[in-house]
Amino acid sequence: MRIAMVSEHASPLAALGGADAGGQNVHVAELSAALSRQGHDVTVYTRRENRRVAATVETPDGYRVVHVPAGPARKLPKDELLPHMGEFGRVLRSRWAKDRPDVVHAHFWMSGLASILAAKDLGIPVTQTFHALGVVKRRYQGKKDTSPPDRSRLERMIAKQADRVIATCSDEVFELVRLGLPRSRASVVPCGVDLTEFTPDGECAPRTARQRIVSVGRLVPRKGFDLAIAALPSLPDTELVIAGGPDSGALAEAPEVRRLQAIADRAGVADRVHMPGLVSRENMPALLRSADAVVCTPWYEPFGIVPLEAMACGVPVVATAVGGLTDTVVDGVTGLLVPPRSPKDLAGALRRLLGDSSARESFGIAGTDRVRARYSWDRVAADTLRAYGRVVSEETEVAAAAASPS
Repeated sequence: MRIAMVSEHASPLAALGGADAGGQNVHVAELSAALSRQGHDVTVYTRRENRRVAATVETPDGYRVVHVPAGPARKLPKDELLPHMGEFGRVLRSRWAKDRPDVVHAHFWMSGLASILAAKDLGIPVTQTFHALGVVKRRYQGKKDTSPPDRSRLERMIAKQADRVIATCSDEVFELVRLGLPRSRASVVPCGVDLTEFTPDGECAPRTARQRIVSVGRLVPRKGFDLAIAALPSLPDTELVIAGGPDSGALAEAPEVRRLQAIADRAGVADRVHMPGLVSRENMPALLRSADAVVCTPWYEPFGIVPLEAMACGVPVVATAVGGLTDTVVDGVTGLLVPPRSPKDLAGALRRLLGDSSARESFGIAGTDRVRARYSWDRVAADTLRAYGRVVSEETEVAAAAASPS
């Protein structure tokens, strides 16, 4: 099958941990690689951000990345990209008219907009994964939400016009149905984990004699790292490592780093909070293995790959009961779920877990088993192909009906 992945701001080649680089980048890269391993021809289309980068890059994992000229060839915040999606879609349409894919898979709402504009009169079926919904973001961030004002309206339109929506968790399907999407047009396919890299066995990052909790993600307020810091005064002889953001050279200038350091200072735990900045994908398994527990405390979370990576490494997870985390973390089996934005509940759960080595071991084993059974990228790719197959077969049936004599 010839598959066109569209990911306008989240390139699979980007370094992770920046303001607009995170789980979607991993998802697009790993899914494309898994589909390529299974013999499919995959091209990822992303916006060109650097004139010095080749127009087309062949990756070692078998898929290619095409840098689409749309707007200035420099890094822009994703919330400023909407005015350039018309141009993005026109370039896609020009390419697809000459070299037609069998199916388009758009990632994020602006990719969906460009893909539908490009494919609507070419007869190419479009599948859509939102990764995050504007209505949910606005609910939790309110006036701090920097999304374009038309985002929610356009997401409704995209959900209506896409041939199929591939949601990453059951909570997202609920939100999509509220937006008017018929449940029959939604599939649930989660994100996955590279089980060759994220394993219980392997190198551990250096650590002190203190117990260690680790949090990983983009350094933005909604990730809730301040909640983990606020829980530390109740956790004596415990250190917190927060990995993410720019590399160590630029870390001190990051606004969220300064905010978190101020919170740690006020709480009297600054000496126990460590922020190493960007940790490469190659070094991430070792960091996770060094933890007694991995903490994921976002206000909301469309999916969340970090808990799966921790579970794959045999490390128990304490997470807020929001979004996709309620699908992946089984409370009392692979970790503990706590209410969002509650440092008291988080501290209580961590005290129980850090004080019970048997529970940590049991949760770690169960987590590894769960990830291996459900969340390998090869299984995710197979589930995604089933969703593609539904829209491709429907398109074939429509074309056959149109061609048949009346």
